Formats: sequence, C-alpha cells, structure tokens
Amino acid sequence: MRKLFLPALLLMTFAPAMVPAAVHADEKADMQRMAQEHQHDKPTPSPAAMQEPAQPVTGAEVTYGEAGGKPLRGYVARPKSAQGALPSVIVIHEWWGLNDNIRAMTRRLAGEGYQALAVDLYGGAHADTPDAAMKLMNAAMQNPAAQDNLKLAAAWLEGKGAKKLGVIGWCFGGGWSLGTTLLMPGKIDGTVIYYGHLETDPAKLAAVKHPVLGLFGAEDKSIPVDSVRAFESALKKQGTPVEIKIYEGAGHAFANPSGGSYRPDAAKDAWQRTIAFLARTLKK
Repeated sequence: MRKLFLPALLLMTFAPAMVPAAVHADEKADMQRMAQEHQHDKPTPSPAAMQEPAQPVTGAEVTYGEAGGKPLRGYVARPKSAQGALPSVIVIHEWWGLNDNIRAMTRRLAGEGYQALAVDLYGGAHADTPDAAMKLMNAAMQNPAAQDNLKLAAAWLEGKGAKKLGVIGWCFGGGWSLGTTLLMPGKIDGTVIYYGHLETDPAKLAAVKHPVLGLFGAEDKSIPVDSVRAFESALKKQGTPVEIKIYEGAGHAFANPSGGSYRPDAAKDAWQRTIAFLARTLKK
C-alpha cells in the first residue's frame, strides 16, 4: 500500500483522536523526494503565469473561518458578470504557498464560470526557496487545524449558495485535494489532482464515488507511475469514474508556469482536461 502524502489529515479523518507528533520515516522520504524535484526550482513569475481569465472576474482576499484560534484567510474569485450562486471550487496551493501564481490560477478558474476559493494551509506564509517551502510543508502536515481549515472552506462556499463543489490542487496541494475528498466525500462532486501523492488502499478509497481526474508527469520521481496506476485501478474496480493522464517527458510541477519545470504543451492539455472535467461534474 502506498501511504498518502498527508498523514496528519488522514489520521484525523479516520481516527480523530490521533494527531501525529512527528512525521514518520516514510513520509519524510516522500518529502525528501519532492524536495529533490524542486531543488533547483524557484517560483519565479513569468508571462505564462499571469494568463488572463476567459472572461472578466473579480478577486479579493477573504476570511473564510477560524481554526486553532486564528482566522483563515484566502483568496476568492468569481466571474464579474455572474449573479447569484455558482458551482464552486476549493483551490489548494503548491508547496510554495498561496502566492500570485495560485491567485492567477484561481482567477482562471473563475473565468470558466466558478466561484473559486484558494485556501491557505500555511497561515499567511509563502516560500521563495526550496528550504523555506520544506519547512512550511512539514509544519502544515503536522497541523491539527488543517481538517477544520478545509471543512470551513467548504462551509463558506456552501454558505454562498454552492450546489456543487469541486476541489483542485497542485503538488503538495494535489495530495491535499485527495485528502479533502477522503475527509468529506459526501460534499465533493469532483476532484482534480495535479501530481499529488496518492492513497492506493481500496478500503480507504471506498468512500470516493464521484469523478476523479489525475494529471501526472512520467518523469516525476516523487510520484512513481506504478502508484498512479494502482490508484487508478483501485478506483476503477470499485466503479468510481476516474480519468488519469500521464505526460511523457514531463516531471513534477510541469503545469506550474512560475517554475523551472514548466512544460507548456502538457500544461495546456492538462488545463483543457481540467476545464472539461469540471464542466461535466459541476455544471450539470
């Protein structure tokens, strides 16, 4: 069995009284592999990172709840012309944190007709170097308030009238996207995972009944292709609609236009698949 990259979240999901005091050796190994994928990378802005949405949108910083005695602040965007409730998406940042790239991706999602809420699992911090990102990620993985953070994000969107709810994340956030689904499968209508670490235990995946889209790089050393195929197989065997795309020649973070691993062709195709998937699962 491949353990999920987010031990704290899953332990709280399936055994609420258990909160890990430290990250276990296998999770540390996963973190080290991700760090190696990013060792020469920086979240440097590029023109591709600031692509305009398909239609004008409004965006603003928002407080969507309180967890661990601290306010939860994120970024929300929606189409400028939209009136009333919209299908909604929880957006989960990469290991760099809630930075301008994630805000831009949130606006692009809004441009496709959604109310998109980018959560912050780092408490307002974000990283510019791999070492700093590693520290923030390690702290988030052990944070007992993470479960409440995501539940409150879903509740905030539901309070805005969302009838259908999706979740999307990249890298660290890709693992959290699956973790959010396992945390509250009854509330999620569609899950998008960009190169996030995966759970492959059928017993733990049994609660996932809604459609799942997974997008991975064949050269990603932190997420072996065999674990992706095991994840896909487990979902198919239980009848869960699942679409997996593995891009040849692409590594980890291939869809991040603000990093050195960006692969434009793969990123473009992945985005088109994402938009088509969300339209099928959230707009019908």
